[in-house]
Amino acid sequence: MASTNTNLNGAMRGVVAVGASAGGVEALTHLATGLPEDLPYAVLIALHLPPAAPSVLARILDRNGPLPAEAATDGSELTPGRILVAVPDRHLLVSDHRVILSEGPTENGHRPAINALFRSAALSYGPRAIGILLSGVLDDGVLGLAAIRSRDGTTVVQHPDDALYPSMPINALQAGVVDHQVAAINVGALLAKLADREIEERDMQPDESMELENRIAMGRRFATSFDAEALGPHSGYTCPDCNGSLMSVSENNYRCRVGHAWTADALLKARDDEIENALWVALRSLREKVTLSRRLASQVGPGMLHSRYIELADEAEHAVTVLGKRLSEATAGVGGRGDG
Repeated sequence: MASTNTNLNGAMRGVVAVGASAGGVEALTHLATGLPEDLPYAVLIALHLPPAAPSVLARILDRNGPLPAEAATDGSELTPGRILVAVPDRHLLVSDHRVILSEGPTENGHRPAINALFRSAALSYGPRAIGILLSGVLDDGVLGLAAIRSRDGTTVVQHPDDALYPSMPINALQAGVVDHQVAAINVGALLAKLADREIEERDMQPDESMELENRIAMGRRFATSFDAEALGPHSGYTCPDCNGSLMSVSENNYRCRVGHAWTADALLKARDDEIENALWVALRSLREKVTLSRRLASQVGPGMLHSRYIELADEAEHAVTVLGKRLSEATAGVGGRGDG
């Protein structure tokens, strides 16, 4: 178990916000192992979690690194040298040097969401925020890194060669929002260097769009007290969660009227899921059509009606074969993209 280090009551230099998805437990374990005992930052970790599943991540990190790690609790004060881990079905956010656990709308289908954590860190800590994006699929966290960078914070990704699932780091690199890329085990050494730098505080213009999204994330699960029209123009797309209209908050960033947030990549994946579900429904209907057509054919004597039923059954069986092949290919493709 990690020992209580002497820095818990020392001066806090800022906050380190860490996000991970598929392959994230391994990456986070390596990161925790390499952290220095006198780390002058509070560390907040959001890993994509199923809403009903218990999480043992805090215990894993506490056992494998020098810093104490625990599940985040609402309202707890941020202190340096301590790791706080998001709990299932709650966004992990920060405000006024305290933790907020929120039931706000899902982002990219996730709660906790990485973008939500990074955005709140950017607004609360500005140049004293460090965002770290580790292994994962799709692009959750990329917009959050951009938010941290826009407030003069520092952004880091796990080197793609070091990540089990490099999509999230690669997407961040391609978006041009990354200051450093390192192996997970070397994050601690980088943080030690960043802690020694001089930080220039400067006046920042308010970012109304970022602040609005942060308020939405901090809201209740079904809160609709925000002005949806202030999010941006209608995108022409619909929300996979509620089928409501999606607004274009920024390029490749969408929200619906009740607050569900989607990036373009996550929205595209959701459409793939919808298509696959529709194909499964079609496959079931076709199999029932085959069974019913052959039963009706057996109930009538030879003739035109019998031939018609057999023809319908044969057509449906051919369609079943085509759809079955398509679904097998889709299932094989999804098997390699699982979330963590």
